[in-house]
Amino acid sequence: MVNMGISITLIAVISVIALVATLLLGGKSDEGYNNKAKENITLLSFIYIVAIGGSLVALAIFIF
Repeated sequence: MVNMGISITLIAVISVIALVATLLLGGKSDEGYNNKAKENITLLSFIYIVAIGGSLVALAIFIF
């Protein structure tokens, strides 16, 4: 039981440190972030559409 208490305390401390570090880093902004994000989301959406379409075609061929 003692080891479990130490483990839980250690996990809690690491989690709080990670939270603080994330919040500190999150405050910094990138100048072109919105443009890059929009381009990345558009490209990723296109890739998903092609992959899902191809999967549906492959499924149809497999079934019939």
